[in-house]
Amino acid sequence: MENEKPELLKTAMVAIIGRPSSGKSTFLNTACQEPVCIVSPMPQTTRNAIRGIVNTSLGQLVFVDTPGYHQSEKKLNLRLKSITEEVLEGADCVLYVIDASREGGEEEKLTASLIKKYQNRTIVAVNKVDLAASSVKRARAFVKNELPEIPEERVLEMSAREDQGINEVLRALYSISPVAPAMYSEDFYTDQDMQFRISEIIRGEAINRLDQEVPHAIYVSVADIEKRNDGNKLWIRAFLCVERESQKGIVIGKGASKIKEIRQAALKALRAVYDYKTIELDLQVKVDKNWRQKDFTLGNILGR
Repeated sequence: MENEKPELLKTAMVAIIGRPSSGKSTFLNTACQEPVCIVSPMPQTTRNAIRGIVNTSLGQLVFVDTPGYHQSEKKLNLRLKSITEEVLEGADCVLYVIDASREGGEEEKLTASLIKKYQNRTIVAVNKVDLAASSVKRARAFVKNELPEIPEERVLEMSAREDQGINEVLRALYSISPVAPAMYSEDFYTDQDMQFRISEIIRGEAINRLDQEVPHAIYVSVADIEKRNDGNKLWIRAFLCVERESQKGIVIGKGASKIKEIRQAALKALRAVYDYKTIELDLQVKVDKNWRQKDFTLGNILGR
């Protein structure tokens, strides 16, 4: 972004919307230059409205990464859809991320339909332009057909993974943002509390090491966080919760090899985020039978 400081700073709450695996979380991590969200090839890993904060000479953009929007009548997916809809309603601006490597189809049309009434405050980012399978022309034609009130200059191209076009997307968002005081201090890049952040780090390392349906059947419960040795040590006890006994064995692995792998990867990620001399993680696996059908558990996980 440019170095000169403008007289009037912009501030906006920006809802990021897109179908599963469109690159929303990758964009947010790249824009914030910090690991705010889980990034995984597994679709629908984002379950909460996660905030990432970008501060530049132009002002402050508070991004809210929403769960990938798709059609499903399962209880968990219905909750995720409602999160996306609520975030859109309260946002100053919308960033619509389209995966240029995939054809639109009904899922993309469903996502686009959500923002039809917000076209006057929407920026479109055509993502994954670095991939050989991508078609920017196809993506632009889709936007023109489904969201005709969005002018062409507000449809930009980027590769969130390769950090290409990110600054241009940020400038476009600032251009439609209101003049307002910052919501957070300049040194903030997320407003996630420690318990949530730790649980997401552990869940991210778990789902990237598990296959098929198991990643979607996992949630993380952080039971204890203690600061010991005059604040030099962070001690954490957490549970990887699964739906069935058979899944517990998969997560633990032969000779406890899989849970050990997840624990070691989570510790490495935690040490990159938190500045403690020592971090210890007691990580166990337990069964919470059919948790995706329990309103109480879903409420705790999704914060509503």
